[in-house]
Amino acid sequence: MLERLKEELYRLHLELPKNELVKWTGGNVSARDPETGLVVIKPSGVRYEALRPEDHVVVNLDGEAVEGALKPSSDTASHLYIYRHRKDVNGVVHTHSPYATAFAAVGRPIPCCLTAIADEFGGPIPCADFALIGSEAIGEQVVQHIGSSKAVLLKQHGVFTIGETATAAVKAAVMVEDIAKAVWLALQIGEVMDIDPESVKKLHDRYTHVYGQ
Repeated sequence: MLERLKEELYRLHLELPKNELVKWTGGNVSARDPETGLVVIKPSGVRYEALRPEDHVVVNLDGEAVEGALKPSSDTASHLYIYRHRKDVNGVVHTHSPYATAFAAVGRPIPCCLTAIADEFGGPIPCADFALIGSEAIGEQVVQHIGSSKAVLLKQHGVFTIGETATAAVKAAVMVEDIAKAVWLALQIGEVMDIDPESVKKLHDRYTHVYGQ
């Protein structure tokens, strides 16, 4: 079932340790199949180097297992909450990437002080409130605070990113860690300055509609 999507998720999961976004078994990627509405997600507690495409678990939007011999991620309920409330989202990523999580640790959003932030995210990366793992609570925080961004920090926890596809969500996870590192380094030098909202809008529009092939 959904073998092509499982293969895609297998490759995308390998991008997380490759880009130093996760350690050991932390983090996960999920994808919603637009045709069936079913969701494929990483199994709980499986190390990335041991993960196989067939290990991924298929669930419906109510959290019922449809296929898979392993338990789904402990974040499954939150992923499903996001999918149920954001029809435009077909990919969700959760990481504890260190620089972005440092901002989450102190409950601080990442300011839109670089063109790369304006390009990819269209504004600052917001920080949601604290929520416990294992229920829909984190998903509720994501939906409540993410706004029009592709990324949100979870206070004292980590990072969630979303996308129209799982690939887009993984890209956002890579980008949010990259800009978080740059902003953290800048803060060691001095204060950072926000880019004005009109310029942010122009930069994001160009990147979204003009940049690339």
